[in-house]
Amino acid sequence: MKYLNIDDKRSLDIVCLGRLTIDLNPISSEGFKPLKDVHKFEKYVGGSPANIACGITRHGLKAGFIGRVSDDQFGDFVVEYFQKQGIDTSQIKRCQHGEKLGLTFTEMLSSTQSSILMYRNQAADLQLCVDDISEEYIASAKALLISGTSLAASPSREAALKAVMLAKKTKTPIIFDIDYREYNWSSKDEISIYYSMVAKEADIIMGSREEFDLTERLIQIGNTDHQSAEYWLHQNAKVVVIKHGKKGSNAYLTNGESHAIKPFPVNSRKGFGGGDGYASAFLYGVFKEWNLLKCLEYASAQASMMVRSNNCSVDLPTIEEVKSFILEEKRKYGEDVVDCKENELCQD
Repeated sequence: MKYLNIDDKRSLDIVCLGRLTIDLNPISSEGFKPLKDVHKFEKYVGGSPANIACGITRHGLKAGFIGRVSDDQFGDFVVEYFQKQGIDTSQIKRCQHGEKLGLTFTEMLSSTQSSILMYRNQAADLQLCVDDISEEYIASAKALLISGTSLAASPSREAALKAVMLAKKTKTPIIFDIDYREYNWSSKDEISIYYSMVAKEADIIMGSREEFDLTERLIQIGNTDHQSAEYWLHQNAKVVVIKHGKKGSNAYLTNGESHAIKPFPVNSRKGFGGGDGYASAFLYGVFKEWNLLKCLEYASAQASMMVRSNNCSVDLPTIEEVKSFILEEKRKYGEDVVDCKENELCQD
C-alpha cells in the first residue's frame, strides 16, 4: 500500500531532525539496582531521532541527520558513530559557545521499573538555528522526520519550523514523532501550540496517548484514539499511530482502515528505547509499502526486542533478525500472540 507521495529520485530516504545525546547505561552485570549504587556504565549514542536514524539504516534505508553536537570528544563520538553506520552527517554542526551534548543516565530497578536522569543545561541539540537548515538538503530527502523535542526551546524551535516550511515547499513528506520529554518544557500551553503546528502539516504522526493529549490540549481535551485520529486525518495526516506502551498501539489511515496490536512478550531490561525501535521498523514498512497490519507487527516486534536490550542504538536489529524474532515468538505463543482490537487497548 502506498502511504506517502515519495519521489524515488531523491538520494536520501529519511532525514531526521532533533536530539542527539549520550546515553550512559549500567552494564548488564550491574543487574537491577538504584542508580546511586551503580559503578560501571556503557556509553552509547542516544536521543529518539538519533536512534530512529540508526534503526532505519540498519534496515537498509539511507538516513541523514540535521542537528547540533558539542565541539569536543563526545561530539566526535556521535559523528563518527553515525558515519560508521552509514548515516549522512553533512548537516550536523558543531556548537561554538561551549554548549554540551545532553547526558542521559539510565536507572534500571527491575524488569518493570526504570527511569532516566538527564543533564541538559545549555544542551547542544537545542542550539540548532535557522541558518543550519538547508532547503537543498531537505529537497534531497524522500521524507523529513521532526522530533518534538526540537520544538521545546529557541533557537531549535524556529529551526524545526523552518524545516517544516521548506518540506512543504519542496513537497517532502513530513513525519512527526511527538517525542515529549517533560524536562524540556516550562508550559503545557506551549507544548500544545508548537506540537499542533507541526502535527497539522505532518503526513505521519506517531506518539503515545499522553503525547496526543498534550498536543490536543488547546484543541479538544479527552479524545479517544479514534477521535484523535479522525481529527488529524482531516488535517493533513495520512497515517496516525497512537501507542499505549505495554498495552499495545493503534494505527489509522485516511481510507478508514485501522488496526490494533499488542507487544510481543519478552523479559524487559528497561522501559525505554522501545518507541524508537517501533518507529524505525514501522517507517521501514511504510517505505516498503507493506500493509498496515504488517507494519504494526514489525514495529511491535522491534519495540519488544529493544526493551529487553541494554541500550537503544547499538542493538537495533536488522529486518532479518526481526523476522526471526517474530517466527520464534509465534512458535512459542501462537500465531495470534499480538492480535487485538482497538477497544481492547487502554481507552481510559
